[in-house]
Amino acid sequence: MDQSKLILDAARSCINIELEALEKLHQSFNSAFVEAVQCIYQGKGRLVITGIGKSAIIGQKIVATLNSTGTPSLFMHAADAIHGDLGMIQEQDIIMCISKSGETSEIKVLIPLLKTNHNTLIAIVSNLESSLAKSADYVLHTPIDQEADPNNLAPTSSTIAQMAMGDAVSVALLALRGFTASDFAKYHPGGALGKQLYLKVGDLANLHPRPMVHSNSSLKDVIIEISKNRLGATAVVDSSDQVIGIVTDGDLRRMLEKNIAIDSIEAIDIMSKNPKQIEEDELAVNALEMMRRCSITQLIAVKENKYRGIIHLHDLIREGIV
Repeated sequence: MDQSKLILDAARSCINIELEALEKLHQSFNSAFVEAVQCIYQGKGRLVITGIGKSAIIGQKIVATLNSTGTPSLFMHAADAIHGDLGMIQEQDIIMCISKSGETSEIKVLIPLLKTNHNTLIAIVSNLESSLAKSADYVLHTPIDQEADPNNLAPTSSTIAQMAMGDAVSVALLALRGFTASDFAKYHPGGALGKQLYLKVGDLANLHPRPMVHSNSSLKDVIIEISKNRLGATAVVDSSDQVIGIVTDGDLRRMLEKNIAIDSIEAIDIMSKNPKQIEEDELAVNALEMMRRCSITQLIAVKENKYRGIIHLHDLIREGIV
């Protein structure tokens, strides 16, 4: 058999089976899902997620998603729970247990311990006849007919459904909380996503000295100012620090191409008037959009019409905004 066809057929079969699992999951949402999400939303404690094997790995991912979207959560491995980690659970915590079968030995040992502590138990489970499903206060059903591998053994469809269910819970909670892009940025300050939501023009402009000359500055002074600050440009300002123009490397090259006498040239003779400006309180991502729209690599930052500095496209690249 052609190896390429074998590979592609296996891949497409896998995705088709997983798509069927997601479609069944889509149809399974009911009042129990609503009540479980409301329980988490109204809860006074944390959401503790537990599981074993591949379900434990999915649980860790769900915890990460919940924490990043405003729902305090932590992960407790089911095997570790019955060997001491139960101590991390507080009285008002809600437990979410993830298991395809709902019958693994660690889960069956853990259930009565959780019930003894009177914690609310939410199950993400495929087998509705399992010990887990019958013991849970809320059951989030992940219906699975088969795994996506030819032997119906490797956790594939089941873990896709579990992850999707976790995402559904997270997004539903996010909607209830009215979680905004600004809220998201608070939890992602170091990543590119977070920077797009909180990094401002002023944060970048303040990284550099403020290159500037006056309208009567000599060509030599202009060149020195551009060279020493390595931004490829300098602002031209008046006596009140208002920007009246900009001189860029490109302006200097175009001036030299004209073969004119340069001894008497001043900044006002070669500057571009009315340069593109942006308020320093604007988001840096808006500066990037302006640069792209205007096909420029520098922007002048201002505050209340006063010159505050220059930001360069390279600043945005370095911060991962681009």
